[in-house]
Amino acid sequence: MDEEIKEESKKETIKKKIEEKKKTEAIVNGKNLSVSIKHAVALCNLIREREIDVAITIIEEVIKKRKAVPMRGEIPHRKGIMSGRYPIKAAGIFLKLLKSLKANALVNELEFEKYKIACKSDVAPRPYRRFGQGRFKRSHVTIKLIPINKKE
Repeated sequence: MDEEIKEESKKETIKKKIEEKKKTEAIVNGKNLSVSIKHAVALCNLIREREIDVAITIIEEVIKKRKAVPMRGEIPHRKGIMSGRYPIKAAGIFLKLLKSLKANALVNELEFEKYKIACKSDVAPRPYRRFGQGRFKRSHVTIKLIPINKKE
């Protein structure tokens, strides 16, 4: 009888610990991605403050060359925006990160309607190419799902 009571109390403590560990946000970190910093910043600016499903559809449109990514600098104008490009390789990497973020949110049982994307890109260490003739492009990307604070 004492063993049954001990087992029930252990199960209750385990359930309490699981409930305490529930996360309020989902995070994906992309380290040393082979994406130029300019493209990473432009894509982060494109998907920031959006819902995750909307961001995934936007990135898929960029890959299909239906939507251009607005960029700074001496870049030719595109349809519907001022200056922009279609960074297909970088968009593919971002699409993988966003799908991973969505899976992370499903595991943490987060409701997508109540969350928005916070995205940031940083400079990563750039290794030298063969024979020291130039350097690789590298960047770190952090994408989070954070709760929407509705002001009343």
